[in-house]
Amino acid sequence: METREVDSLPSLAPLYAKAAAGAIPLPGGGDELPDHAYAIDAAEINVEHVADYAHVCGFALRDTLPPTYPHLLGFPLAMKLMTERAFPFRLLGLVHVANRVEQRMAIPVGKRPRIRVWAENLRPHHKGRQLELVTEASVGTDVVWLEHSTYLRPGKGSGERPDRTGDRLADAEQAAIWNVPGGIGRRYAAVSGDRNPIHLHSLSARALGFPGAIAHGMWTYARAIAWLDGRLGRAHTSEVEFRAPLRIPGRARLIAAEQAEGWELGLESPDGEHRHLELSVRRSESG
Repeated sequence: METREVDSLPSLAPLYAKAAAGAIPLPGGGDELPDHAYAIDAAEINVEHVADYAHVCGFALRDTLPPTYPHLLGFPLAMKLMTERAFPFRLLGLVHVANRVEQRMAIPVGKRPRIRVWAENLRPHHKGRQLELVTEASVGTDVVWLEHSTYLRPGKGSGERPDRTGDRLADAEQAAIWNVPGGIGRRYAAVSGDRNPIHLHSLSARALGFPGAIAHGMWTYARAIAWLDGRLGRAHTSEVEFRAPLRIPGRARLIAAEQAEGWELGLESPDGEHRHLELSVRRSESG
């Protein structure tokens, strides 16, 4: 795969404008993903920005990046890729349904990692089609952080439905109650650059077909990981499935079950009727 180098991370504002201008979906979408990646050789990390992100997501301040922070470094490159004419789907029609982060080594705040982003694995889904945006962060010659973000393009589906029999969180206990303010969407947007209107205000969310504003999936993911802050070790793998939107303002409860190899976490409505996410975290032997 060809890698196209950039000297600086692209500005998100014109990319959002480009996405909005191409908001009318192409009939059926294409059959091929871009055959190239984008990379920046030494991504600058602003210490104050890391602190702001940690505060919004609930992480303690450390001399290493929060495990979900490198997602922000790759996000502008992912946006650049997904707003290209060759990309098979319009950006505003995509739904972020799952994420996997493999942290092989905690990244020191003072480092300037190489960030590389590409798309792969376009495949059927029972509710449409899905693909993965892959982000890798390297320090020197070592890939120290690897993310697979799974996106769904809703439409006519042909894949198999997932097996929902059994609940791996059946024995989980309540770990925390979240009182989520209505402004969390704007606060997270300010640090992440993800300014999707469905997260910013109830009026803009309703204009796009939602009953009200919803929290960013990556914020709920990060906030759940932050509950484990200090217990993860330097190396671990986390896999999250986003199940149902969390309306804001609102309340949710975090449930957890510790296992020998890590934790199973869930975020659900206080009455347990709606599961917002399910998250597995596994320690690595090197951690």
